[in-house]
Amino acid sequence: MPLLVARRLVAGLVLGLGFLSFGPAALAQGFQSQAPYAVLLDSETGAVLYEKAADELMVPASMAKLATVLVAFQDISAGKLTLDSEIGISENAWRKGGGPSGGSAMFAILNSRIKLSDILQGIIVQSGNDASIALAEAIAGDEATFARIMTERVRGLGLTKSVFRNATGMPDPQQRVTARELALLADHIIKTYPELYKIFGQREFTWNKIRQQNRNPLLTMDIGADGLKTGNIDESGFGLVGSAVQNGQRLVMVVNGLKTARDRATEARKLLEWGFRAFEKRQLFAAGETVGEASVYGGEKGRVALKSKGAVSLLLPRGSTERLAARIIYRGPLTVPVQEGAEVARLVVTRGDIKTLDIPLYAAESVQAGTLQSRALDALFEATTGWVRKALSRS
Repeated sequence: MPLLVARRLVAGLVLGLGFLSFGPAALAQGFQSQAPYAVLLDSETGAVLYEKAADELMVPASMAKLATVLVAFQDISAGKLTLDSEIGISENAWRKGGGPSGGSAMFAILNSRIKLSDILQGIIVQSGNDASIALAEAIAGDEATFARIMTERVRGLGLTKSVFRNATGMPDPQQRVTARELALLADHIIKTYPELYKIFGQREFTWNKIRQQNRNPLLTMDIGADGLKTGNIDESGFGLVGSAVQNGQRLVMVVNGLKTARDRATEARKLLEWGFRAFEKRQLFAAGETVGEASVYGGEKGRVALKSKGAVSLLLPRGSTERLAARIIYRGPLTVPVQEGAEVARLVVTRGDIKTLDIPLYAAESVQAGTLQSRALDALFEATTGWVRKALSRS
């Protein structure tokens, strides 16, 4: 079935949004991060406020532990694990990731058994490689199998580029991620596991009488930060996945490839502060308002109204005069029966080359099969106009 771009609605939306101007100053223009890789997104709308090489593959270092934690959070949610589940510390986990390794460690004792609640703090707060390996072995039997599970789980979230080869972020030539996908992974964790996410905001954790501070520099900056994870190995430079909330607005950011820890902290703070001050929220559609329509093949009605699950808003640069382009995209015409509430299309809004909004749209009502005569007419229409849609989908 061809991909259909609803161009009639596109024109209407572009005219409705028009050229947006809020004053002579263009505060949001001219920002540039020194990070080789960076992305900043608004959690509520999904709007990308800034990106730089956001889809290029990069080395994640310990930021890969977000996927490690994701697997644990999912298994807790599914009832496969509890926070009281005990995780054993094998010789492999102790030697490869613990004190003898010289890397970041929880300093778990060899052959000890530790509650998952403490293992998670060891991974998230202390970036413990020993805790990460022990968790991987407990869930999958060995780290390589667990890494395949990590990759499968992020694929299930729609992240198609990132590949994991271990639970720690230690060097591996095949372990690569993108800044955009790390940000989307972080946003998913924040929204889906709000109680477990609180661990990311914990300032310190003591285990085996060794007190360690959270490595996330944003947590001490009084800018509303509450997570997530740093990373640094020689191949990656200094990186950070971070999130902060100000005045009810949450931003999620990623920077990577910086030369020093100071540069990492500075660039992360600058990116967040710029995002909070340089944009303002605009509502496109109220909750329950019809966003557009999709054509239906062989139905009692030829079109079905499309709605979002809530209000549709996006963030725009203050002082911007850029034109916004909006498209409703779906594979169509839709075939009957169409069920009310079914996800059938997406609304995509772009600002220049930046995709500022990409959300699902749902059928506002059910459409059943039409009469034999109406189906015959639809078949004739499809036969005579299908080539037009194919041409539009390629343009």
